[in-house]
Amino acid sequence: MSKAAISPASRPVSDVSTGVGLVGLVTLIACILIARAWPTIAPIVGIGVGRGPLSGPSAALLTMVLTGLAMATWSIVVDKVHRRPSTGIDWANRRPLEETIDISVTKLAGLWATWAVIGVVYYLGRWYWEGQYVFAMEVIGFAIVPMFILSVPYVLMLDRVMIKPRDHAWHFGAMLIGREAFDMDEVKKHWRAWAIKGFFSAFMISILPIGFAHVVEVNIGEALNDPFRFGLMMFEFLFVIDVQIGTVGYLLTMRPLDAHIRSGNPFLAGWLAALLCYPPFVYGFMGNGGAIQYEYNTAGWGHWFEGHTTLLWVWAMWLAFLTAIYAWATVAFGIRFSNLTYRGVLTHGPYRFSRHPAYLSKNAFWWFSVLPFLVTSNSLVDAVRNTVFLGLVSGIYYWRARTEEAHLLGEDPKYREYYAWMSEHGLITAPLTRFFKRMNPRRGMVAQPAE
Repeated sequence: MSKAAISPASRPVSDVSTGVGLVGLVTLIACILIARAWPTIAPIVGIGVGRGPLSGPSAALLTMVLTGLAMATWSIVVDKVHRRPSTGIDWANRRPLEETIDISVTKLAGLWATWAVIGVVYYLGRWYWEGQYVFAMEVIGFAIVPMFILSVPYVLMLDRVMIKPRDHAWHFGAMLIGREAFDMDEVKKHWRAWAIKGFFSAFMISILPIGFAHVVEVNIGEALNDPFRFGLMMFEFLFVIDVQIGTVGYLLTMRPLDAHIRSGNPFLAGWLAALLCYPPFVYGFMGNGGAIQYEYNTAGWGHWFEGHTTLLWVWAMWLAFLTAIYAWATVAFGIRFSNLTYRGVLTHGPYRFSRHPAYLSKNAFWWFSVLPFLVTSNSLVDAVRNTVFLGLVSGIYYWRARTEEAHLLGEDPKYREYYAWMSEHGLITAPLTRFFKRMNPRRGMVAQPAE
C-alpha cells in the first residue's frame, strides 16, 4: 500500500486516553511507596510485623495486578471503552444462549488447544526452566486452572453479545473439530496473536521481580550523593514502570476492554527483527560472545567521566531523560502495550513527536551510556567493532519500525492519517520530509525513513 497521503489538518485522535496510563502510573508508584514503607505500615495494620520492605516476587506480581485493575477500571468507568464499536460488541443485542452455544463450544476447543500447544512449548524450551523464567513458569502454572475455568463463562457471555462471534479462535476450533467450514487466513491470524502473547507474556512476567526489588530496596539518600548511583536508581525505576505497565498490556488483551489483538504482524521480517531483541535469541546475537556483541572491553559513562562530578550529573540527567521517554512511550499505551500487534492507533503522549519514541530513546540511551568507541583495551579494532555492531543493533530497530509501519498502514485508515500528519509535523519526521522533497521535488511526499 502506498504511503503517500494528503496530510490531515490536525493530528488524529488517539484510540487510547491519557487518563488510563496516568492512573496506572499513579497506582504503580503508590504500590512502590507502600512496599518501601512496609516496616512502618505493618505495626499499624497488624500484618507482617517485623518484615522488611516488600520487595519479593509476590509483591512485584501483586503490584502489576493492582496496576492493571486500576487501568481496567478507568477504561470502563471513565473511558467507557466497552461501548466502542471497535470492540465488535453490541450489548443491547443479547442473543439466547441456545443460539450461540455451538459457536462457544467450537471457540473453547480452539482456545484450549492453543493453550495446550503453548504449554508444550514452555515444557520443551529448557530456557523457560532456568534463571528468571522459573518465576514466570510458576505464575503461569498457578494461573492455568483458573484460566480454564473462567474461560467458559467468559466465552459464553461474550458470544451472546458479539456482532460476529466467529472470530479467529472460532476458526481454529472449527478446523480442529472439522464440522464447519473455516478460513485458514483467520486461523493464521489466531496463531500470530497467540504466539505473540505466549512468547512475550512469559518474558515480561519473568522480569517483574528483578527491577522491582532494586527499586523498593534502594537507598535514596546514598544515591542522591553520587551521580552515577543516582543515574542507576532512576534507570531502574523508569524501567520498572515500563515492565509493570507493559506486562499489563500483554495480559489484558480482552475484547470488552477494547484491548483485544486485532491482528499480529503478518510480515516474517517483522518477527525476525523483533525476536532477535529478546531471549533466548538475543543471547547468541547481541549478548556476551554474540555475533554482534557491542560491549567488548567497554566500561561505560560512569568509568570514563569518573572524577568529573558536574559532567557525571549532566550525563545522568540526560540518560534519565531518555529512559523517561522510553517509559512514557509504554505508559501512553495504557492497557494495550504489545509487540508485533495492531490494537488501535496511538497519537498522544510522546507519539505526538515521533512515530517510534521508544526505539529512538532506547537506542540513544545505549549510545550515550555504553560509549562503544571508548574501550579499556586501547584497541582501535575493539572500538571500531563495538561502534559498527551497535550501529547494526540500531539498524535492527529501524527494521522493526519499518515492518511495524507496514503492518499498521495496511490495517487502519487512522494510522495512515497519523503517518501522513507526522510526516509534515513530527519533530524528526518533518525535517526528513522536507529534506527528501528538496532532494527529489518532482515526487511530492515520499515514504520517509522511520524515526
